[in-house]
Amino acid sequence: SSSSRDDSLRDKRARILSRGLPKQKPIEGVKQVVVLASGKGGVGKSTTAVNVALALAANDSTKEVGLLDADIYGPSIPKMMNLKGNPELTPKNLMRPLKNYGIACMSMGFLIEETAPVVWRGLMVMSAVEKLLRQVDWGQLDYLVIDMPPGTGDVQLSVSQNIPIAGAVIISTPQDVALLDACKGAEMFRKVHVPVLGLIQNMSVFQCPKCKHETHIFGADGVRDLAKTLGLDILGDIPLHLNIRETCDSGQPVVISQPQSDA
Repeated sequence: SSSSRDDSLRDKRARILSRGLPKQKPIEGVKQVVVLASGKGGVGKSTTAVNVALALAANDSTKEVGLLDADIYGPSIPKMMNLKGNPELTPKNLMRPLKNYGIACMSMGFLIEETAPVVWRGLMVMSAVEKLLRQVDWGQLDYLVIDMPPGTGDVQLSVSQNIPIAGAVIISTPQDVALLDACKGAEMFRKVHVPVLGLIQNMSVFQCPKCKHETHIFGADGVRDLAKTLGLDILGDIPLHLNIRETCDSGQPVVISQPQSDA
């Protein structure tokens, strides 16, 4: 009958698709992986990833935390974490992460010249991501925070399908254009069965340092509204604050350099 033919076709298609997907394999020594992602660039994802990694370590000094910069084209973790140099190799030919503020860090930025552009096709990028995931000696980590590149492309899919991820955090500004892409990012993780832990509203409000007047430059509560629509939690509101930008640019993130500040 036609229905049994349809069933057998569906089964065959499912078998072919399942063969094509890589088997998830944990990163050796890493207990939990948390990815920080954004639908588009320029929303402060890397700044937030750096401060989240430092905050996880500051919150519990018994926990070991690592930070992986998966943005191959625009790595910014080396500058923000004040790290330079090439990783050493272990006897097993694995790269040793560079360390600062107690955080083990790995980035494409350690492997290329600071000003050199990465002019690669997709396959080369995927190979680099695979090396950053599998050919690094992380030691024993309680948390590995992965700073994802913006968007919903090959790198995001590859990371999501290759390693078990405890959860994803989506960063967005309240601006409508950013929210459209943040929504796509959240839906992508749901499709690949990665739990979305919640959204962070970044650059939510600007306070004038002189008169203290508050201005919602990118709009007010856009991420909160999106979170309600998607049935997700808001994990935090981060203001558009000069100190947050300056401290990351100088390689002394605000969580380390100004731990008592509101930011």
